[in-house]
Amino acid sequence: MILSCGEALIDMLPRTSTTGEACFAPYAGGAVFNTAIALGRLGAPSAFFSGVSTDMLGEILADTLSASQVDTQYLARSSRPTTVAFVKLVDGQATYAFYDEATAGRMLSTDQLPALPDSTQALFFGGISLVNDPAASTYEALQQREAPTRITMIDPNIRPGFIAGQEGPYRARIERMIARADIVKLSDEDLHWLEGPGDVSALARKILSMGPKLVFITEGADGARAITATQNRFFAATKVTVADTVGAGDTFNAGALAALHAAGALTKQAITAVSDETLDAALSLGTRAAAITVSRPGANPPWSHEL
Repeated sequence: MILSCGEALIDMLPRTSTTGEACFAPYAGGAVFNTAIALGRLGAPSAFFSGVSTDMLGEILADTLSASQVDTQYLARSSRPTTVAFVKLVDGQATYAFYDEATAGRMLSTDQLPALPDSTQALFFGGISLVNDPAASTYEALQQREAPTRITMIDPNIRPGFIAGQEGPYRARIERMIARADIVKLSDEDLHWLEGPGDVSALARKILSMGPKLVFITEGADGARAITATQNRFFAATKVTVADTVGAGDTFNAGALAALHAAGALTKQAITAVSDETLDAALSLGTRAAAITVSRPGANPPWSHEL
C-alpha cells in the first residue's frame, strides 16, 4: 500500500454559466489528494490519510476517493469545514486563493495519526498541508515515526503566496522532511526557491546531499529527470494541447511511485540501487500520465487503460 498523507480540498474552478456569466464550479482536489487519486486510477494500491469534514463538501471528497479505488479507512473525519481554494487561470497556469482557517484538514492533530499495517510500503507527503499547524506538525510527526522502516517521499509543491510570513519555519520543516525522505520530487521552480539559481542537476545533487536517495525534477513542458548519486536520467514530456496545469505534478508523482512499486523498488534496500530501466519507467509513466491530466480541465488524472 502507498499512503498519501496531506490536504484534501475543494477547488473552485472558473467556468462560464449557460447564460454566459462567469462562475465557479466545485471539484475535489488538493495536491496530495490528487496523487492518491492518480495512484488508484493507475492500479497501484492507494490509500489516503487526511483530516476530512463530514460536511457536504467532505462527502464529495470521500466519494471521489472511493470512486478512484483509494482506501478511505484512514480518513480522520470531523465536523469542521472543508478547505476551499478558488483558482485563477492565466494562459493555463493556475494561481490559488485558499480558505483554510479552522478546517478539518488544517486542525488535524497527532492524536489522529493512524496505526499502519505491515503492507504499507511507502508514505507520500507534500502540498499546502505542510505549511500551517497543527496539521503540518502532525504530518511531519508521521513521517518521523515511519521513515526509519518505510519509504517516504515528499513533494513540497511550494506555493509562495500561501506561505507568506511563514517562510522561515516552513523552510526549516521542508528541509527536515527532505533529510528524512528517501525520494524527493521538486519542480524546477521549487528547486530554485529552495536552493537559488544554478544548474538544475547540480542543485538536485545538493538535495541528495541532505539525505535522499532519489530526486525527481520536473521541468514543465520540457520533461523530467531522475537523479541519484550516480545517475541522471531524462525523459522528454509528451506534447499535448494544454487545457490547464492543475494536478500535473501530482499526477507525475503518482506515475513515478506506481512504476517504482511495480518494479519492487519501494523498499529501503531497493531504493539505494534503482536501475536505469526502473528510473526510465518511472519518468515515462509520470510524464505520460501528467500529459493526459494537463490536456483536460482540472485535476482529472488518467486511468491505466488510457495509457
